[in-house]
Order: sequence, then structure tokens, then C-alpha cells
Amino acid sequence: MRLEIELPPEMLPGGSPTTTATVTAGPPAGIGDSIALNGCCLTVVAIDKTRLSFQAGTETLSRTNLGQLAVGSLVNMERSLPVGGRLGGHFVQGHVDGCGVVDERLTEGDWVTMWFRVPEALATQLVSKGSVAVDGVSLTVVDVERDRFSIALIPHTLEVTTLGIRQPGDQVNVETDILGKYVQKLLSGHPGASVPMPAADAAPATETGST
Repeated sequence: MRLEIELPPEMLPGGSPTTTATVTAGPPAGIGDSIALNGCCLTVVAIDKTRLSFQAGTETLSRTNLGQLAVGSLVNMERSLPVGGRLGGHFVQGHVDGCGVVDERLTEGDWVTMWFRVPEALATQLVSKGSVAVDGVSLTVVDVERDRFSIALIPHTLEVTTLGIRQPGDQVNVETDILGKYVQKLLSGHPGASVPMPAADAAPATETGST
């Protein structure tokens, strides 16, 4: 599958700063560069003025929500962190572990608490106040249950990422903390196994709002 992503003006040389990105001093990427789309690390295979092209294989499409993208879909986009660069979140590899589904969206003023239902194998790798990447966004886990977890989203995150438009029933890419995965494997004494995708009916969707 070939993906062509139209870059927003603020990511192009000479663009104007906005609340959603920082102006780049030069081209946003080169052929062969790694860029994460919705948290999935992909390689730039072509550049055409304001567009970047990527290729996604069967394994990538089976483990992520990229196969659901249509023309006009919004995606979260992030370049790789250079060696020596400032780390503002946690280590996100761009290796999606599996998909989760938005289970609840609780609105509290300008803030949103969002619950995601995930396979139990993923939930065991999450801890309260630990880190998780949802569609590539580095976030802090609030609560963890047997097969779901919650995060609190501030207005800025809701404005500049696709999490602001996610609704119950939407599928998201989930990457758990690499440090937690290593600890789990060391303690279990068994090699890691692939995490199964959640069934389509595994996440009954509900939404609750408050002001």
C-alpha cells in the first residue's frame, strides 16, 4: 500500500508558525528518512513538493490503523529524534504493538479523559503513571484495568493531534513502554510473543459528557 501525505504549510520552508507545529529551517525530510505516521515508523520513498510518499506492507497494515486511512484522513506526523536531541517524552520506537479501540470519552470542561480497550497482553505492560503511545502521542497512563486503560488529554493535545477527533469505536495504534516490555520478558523467562489484534466486537462504545 502506498501512502501520500500532504504536508501542512507550517512544516514547509518559509511557512508561517501556527499552534500546531514549528516552522522547519529546511526540507522536512529526505528520501530514506524515518517518519512516524500515527505512531508507525515508515520510510520516505518519494518527495513531490508538498507531499511525502511511504509504503506500508501486509504486516504493518495488519497491526495498525493505517489500512483504514482514506483520502483526506488526518494523521499524526513526527520525525525521528536525532541522536543528542532533547527527549521531551518517553522512548517511542514507532513499532506499534497492536490496536486498541476508544471505549469511553469523558469530557470535563476543556479536558478529556479517554479510555481505550486493548488486548489483555498489552494491558499487562501498562502501569498507572507509566508511559504509553497512542497514535504516536506520548502520554501518561492514568488508570489500568484488565483489558483497558485511561489517559487525560489537555486542550493543547486535543488541538494539535488526532486524539481530539477520536470518538468511541475508533481504532488507535498502541505502543507500550519498551522498558516495561524488557522487564516483563526478563521476569517471565520466555521469549516475547506477538500481541493479537482485538476483535471488532471487543470494545462496546459508550460516551459520557459533562460540563
